[in-house]
Amino acid sequence: MSTSVVEVSGEKVKAMWDKRLIEILCDICIKKILKGNKPGTHFTKDGWWKIMTNFKKETSKAYSQRQLKNRWDALKKEWKA
Repeated sequence: MSTSVVEVSGEKVKAMWDKRLIEILCDICIKKILKGNKPGTHFTKDGWWKIMTNFKKETSKAYSQRQLKNRWDALKKEWKA
C-alpha cells in the first residue's frame, strides 16, 4: 500500500492507496479520457473535477486533485518502466 501526503489547513492528510482504490482511479480516468476530458497530455480542469467527484462517490474518500494526480503520474511512471 502506498501513500501520498497533502497539506490541508496546515495538517498533513495521507492518501492511503490499495489495489481496489487504484483500480477505481484508473477506471474513472479511462472513462474521462474516452469522454474527451484529456485533449492532449493533461486532463482539463473540468476533467479533474469530474474525476474527484466520481472518486468520492465510488469510494467515500475525498482525496484532493493533487493526491489523485500524484497517484496517476506515479502509475504512468511505473507503467513506462
